[in-house]
Amino acid sequence: MGTDGGEILTIGSVDFGEEGQFEIFQRMGNFVESMALKSVVELGIADALNSNASGQNRPMTLSEIAARIALPSLDIARLSRLMRFLSCKKIFSATIDSDSGEILYGLTNSSKWLLTKSEESLVPYVLFATHPHVLASWSRMSACIAEGGTCGFSRATGSTLYDFQSENSEYQKVFGDAMACISKLVMKAVLNCYKDGFKNVGSIVDVGGGSGAAVAEIVKAHPHIKGVNYDLPYVVSNAPEHHNVTHLGGDMFATIPHADAIFLKYVLHNWSDEECVQILKNCKNALPERNGKVIIVDVVLNPQSDSLSDDEALRLDLGMLVMTPSGKERTEDEWKMLLKEAGFQQYKIIKIPSLPSIIEAYY
Repeated sequence: MGTDGGEILTIGSVDFGEEGQFEIFQRMGNFVESMALKSVVELGIADALNSNASGQNRPMTLSEIAARIALPSLDIARLSRLMRFLSCKKIFSATIDSDSGEILYGLTNSSKWLLTKSEESLVPYVLFATHPHVLASWSRMSACIAEGGTCGFSRATGSTLYDFQSENSEYQKVFGDAMACISKLVMKAVLNCYKDGFKNVGSIVDVGGGSGAAVAEIVKAHPHIKGVNYDLPYVVSNAPEHHNVTHLGGDMFATIPHADAIFLKYVLHNWSDEECVQILKNCKNALPERNGKVIIVDVVLNPQSDSLSDDEALRLDLGMLVMTPSGKERTEDEWKMLLKEAGFQQYKIIKIPSLPSIIEAYY
């Protein structure tokens, strides 16, 4: 019997078939969570919860949140439903005020990643992952598999990822901001966990380094290293200056500048096995025979694991399927095969608190 005289009856139990049904419903509805997070970012809900007058991140009522969002036509009833959903998912906290009986919402360790001005924010990646062109690419996955060839992004836009960016400044900024966001987080983990790895390196080339931000962080943390940012000429021509970093334009499929170490962060997962072997062979030719090494920062798939990071890595692999012509994530065995074919007989995998791992490869 309920507290107010109502009664809830549960008749029967969920059998195996019905549980499978609910599992499929839940998987189908995962996109709802993505759209809910996009709404949080676009409405500035996390920022509103982080901006109370006292400077303390105390929980707030819906009315207080709405006042800080400051949209004249904001629908509080609909906002309530969004916050109820996300608090059930532990994105926001929800408690009952003992005096007023109102629900108070607050930031959690998850929603703090949705603050726009935070040093560690995933906002740019949320906007990229939920961008209409990206969602349209995902909708072409079955065609990619059934027909092969053209990737989902090209099917959706009629252009390759990089050609499309050169013609669409809005998407170029969304993509660039997302990659910079992820790179910043990854580099923090690399620099914190791989300090000894840079000790005996006098020079390093960041292949496909884009703006040069990553190699600039390396030489800032290790001033004895001379850094080279190596990318296509049109990319490095727009790269900002960094202390102790030289920008050099070229083609990694043709040649790579000589250095004690070659740095490849989120590069090889963009290419086919054959293309990766060619890049790695060029790396090998650029290294000294003694003590030279390639430092690869990329995902190492572990399909048997049920950790959140390994599950996300599998999602990223499907993302490469729809966004690139031949890119993919790889297991340790697949990495071992590539390295061996390129002439690297030894390797070491270093797990770091980030989605990718560090793979050191030697002669």
